[in-house]
Amino acid sequence: MTDAHAAIESEIKSQDVVVFMKGTPQMPQCGFSGQVVQILNYLGVPYKGVNVLADQGIREGIKAYSNWPTIPQIYVKGEFVGGCDITREMFQSGELQTFLAEKGVPLKTAAA
Repeated sequence: MTDAHAAIESEIKSQDVVVFMKGTPQMPQCGFSGQVVQILNYLGVPYKGVNVLADQGIREGIKAYSNWPTIPQIYVKGEFVGGCDITREMFQSGELQTFLAEKGVPLKTAAA
């Protein structure tokens, strides 16, 4: 296991919802990361953002870890959910809210 792989696993296990993103939740550095942050903030979901721009090993490693080519990547209770498009579609259909609730993740906003 590489150092990046171990660091990624550690991050994923550190909190119920983890977003590997470009930038931080306070200052996203790309529109897709910003959309995911907006959705999670709107729902009031506690989450951790991991800035892949700060560590090239994590940036490349997360793509191999999930076998998913793009960033952001969202993990819930250690399970890979998807990227921006999947998260947005799940949110718009109400599926994301249901999924988070089923996983025991607290939400402040009721499902649409």
